[in-house]
Amino acid sequence: MLFINNIGGGFIILFLFSILYFIFWVYCLVDVLRSEFKDPNMKLIWVLILVFAQGIGPIVYILMGNSGKKYSY
Repeated sequence: MLFINNIGGGFIILFLFSILYFIFWVYCLVDVLRSEFKDPNMKLIWVLILVFAQGIGPIVYILMGNSGKKYSY
C-alpha cells in the first residue's frame, strides 16, 4: 500500500506540471497567432516551431519571439 501512495504523489505532481506546461504552450500559440511580425513568414515559422518542437518551442518563443514583432504605438 505504501508503494501505491508513493507513485500516486509523483503522478499528481507530474500531471499538474503537464497541465501547466500545456497552458503555457497554448498561451504561446495564441500570442503568435494574434501578433504581427516584421517578416510575414515569421508567424508561420513560429507556429511550426511550437507545433513540432513542443518540448522546447514555447521556451524558445518566450526568449526570442518578441524581437521580431511589430509594435505600433
